Amino acid sequence: MPYESIPENSPATGPAIGSAAGSGVSHVTVGPDGGGQRIDNWLLRELKGVPRSRIYRILRKGEVRVNGKRAKPEYRVVAGDDIRLPPVRTPTEQGPARVPDRALADIESSVVFEDKDLLVIAKASGVAVHGGSGLSFGVIEALRASRPNETLELVHRLDRDTSGLLMVARNRTALRSLHGLLRDGLVEKQYLALVQGSWNLGTKTIDVPLDTRARQGGERVVKVQAGGKESQSTFTPVDFFGATATLLQVSIGTGRTHQIRVHAAHAGHPVAGDDKYGDREFNAWLATVGLNRMFLHAQTLSFEWPGSGKVFSLSVPLTSELVAIIDHLTAERSKRSSRRRR
Repeated sequence: MPYESIPENSPATGPAIGSAAGSGVSHVTVGPDGGGQRIDNWLLRELKGVPRSRIYRILRKGEVRVNGKRAKPEYRVVAGDDIRLPPVRTPTEQGPARVPDRALADIESSVVFEDKDLLVIAKASGVAVHGGSGLSFGVIEALRASRPNETLELVHRLDRDTSGLLMVARNRTALRSLHGLLRDGLVEKQYLALVQGSWNLGTKTIDVPLDTRARQGGERVVKVQAGGKESQSTFTPVDFFGATATLLQVSIGTGRTHQIRVHAAHAGHPVAGDDKYGDREFNAWLATVGLNRMFLHAQTLSFEWPGSGKVFSLSVPLTSELVAIIDHLTAERSKRSSRRRR
């Protein structure tokens, strides 16, 4: 079933499309980004498309269980809670999503790692992680359509306009292990981001709390706010392009919705091409030189598998479009340097 949002790197927790979600009882583990919400609001998010009246009915009848116990609407879910969901059909849940053959081929060709427990996708910008919000399918629906005999679950999510590495678990054991690592901050995630202006803060950790519940024009807008969720992003300069822009490496200790984007904007250096938190004039100029997406790329993932201690580490280079922007900025920098030497 479709979900409400695509956090940059929070664990994905919803039941599978075309699986037990519409035909039988399912169990969902609350990820770190879901903790603190009232159970009724959490259900409205997870069961997108189900009427509010139906949500309250299944709560009232005791059909929703938290860790084996009946849940009241005012209960606030905690990361790690096991939520038992009854069979509830949504308006869009008419069996497995229909995915065009071209999309199936594109997603399969983007698989950069595969073993018995894990798939890793080099997701393209503009491709949704899952269906919803007017989209009939995303990466996970395409993979399930391509591999109908497998049990595939998103481990975390990326914003639609963010490119880079996305993990998909191939069994429930792997999913629980990876969720545990994410919850404990034991997955190292590094991004490359081009931001506006000359970053003069050196290596800087931004840990302002984020309110991920705000709405503006019906869309989620994340705001820096006291009392919000703990959030931590560390920005390290990689390359400077004068007063125009700076290329940064970003490591995140938490995975809140739009975290990197909001933290960068809070520091006064919004991510290039970000149409929600960025600078319109800067983005308009970037479009004239070929940037038609957000410059945020999930470059590296690394962790140790619990139990075996086996190290997993994977990196994926910038896309050709992003490389072209860096090349353009580098050429402009060289021209400015040459003029100064004359």
